[in-house]
Amino acid sequence: MTTEQSNPDSSSIDTMDSLAIVDLINREDQGVASAVATQRVAIAAAIDRITKIMAAGGRLIYVGAGSSGRLGVLDASECPPTFNVTQDTVIGIIAGGPTALTNAIEGAEDDEATAVVDLKLIEFQRTDILVGVATSGHTPYVLAAIRYANFLGAPTIGVTCNEATPLHPLVDVIIAPIVGPEVITGSTRLKAGTATKMVLNMLSTGAMIRLGKTYGNLMVDLRATNTKLRQRCVRIVQMLTGLDDEAAQQLLEQANGQLKTAIVAQRCAVSIADARARLRAAHGHLRTALHQ
Repeated sequence: MTTEQSNPDSSSIDTMDSLAIVDLINREDQGVASAVATQRVAIAAAIDRITKIMAAGGRLIYVGAGSSGRLGVLDASECPPTFNVTQDTVIGIIAGGPTALTNAIEGAEDDEATAVVDLKLIEFQRTDILVGVATSGHTPYVLAAIRYANFLGAPTIGVTCNEATPLHPLVDVIIAPIVGPEVITGSTRLKAGTATKMVLNMLSTGAMIRLGKTYGNLMVDLRATNTKLRQRCVRIVQMLTGLDDEAAQQLLEQANGQLKTAIVAQRCAVSIADARARLRAAHGHLRTALHQ
């Protein structure tokens, strides 16, 4: 496995001073984006599949162990506030359960039976889509989860950083950016982890954009759960309607904080109820609702 090979450029890293270590890691990281770019077609295909499932009411489920599992949980946890989806729309499952987010759970990644149990606990079904995240491509927990999804007839996507792994033939779409040996041999939280984070960012963000969660590059479906996000909501309303700060806040209050509803009501000069109806008819796409 490439992820387990020794990197000759860092063979003397223990003799370097801090600045030299920083420079070396930085040089290695510069190739990560290029490696991810080689997978652009596969990533786009995965986004299309995720979008289709979610548009029909299905869920996006990430499953992984160790750093891979943590990255899946991280991406899933950021979707509700960013795109105003429910907590169970995008779910991250990590081998060993929530405790494994902050502690290494010995043997969790090898526990195939628990992978199936974990999917059954969230009532995973063929109308959902499973993304197996395993930088090695060999993780038994992830492979077992993918096999269970295949048994149910659910679509599957694999994310790995090695070529020709056991994960490859099991999934409908394989995404495999090859980032090369790590600075610290086998420490896939480094380049492989960075590549994985980039891929998961693209998958969830791309699907949410396709589902109408943005207008241009604006988060028009965000959930205002803190002061920063409430201020962002007001700014977005001002940008898209021309209202001043006070009027934008009042409009948002009338729309119960629903950004898209407020914007349609103002731009189309209709009531809050009519704005919601327009958005329903447009399947939540603000651009479509504004130009009906």
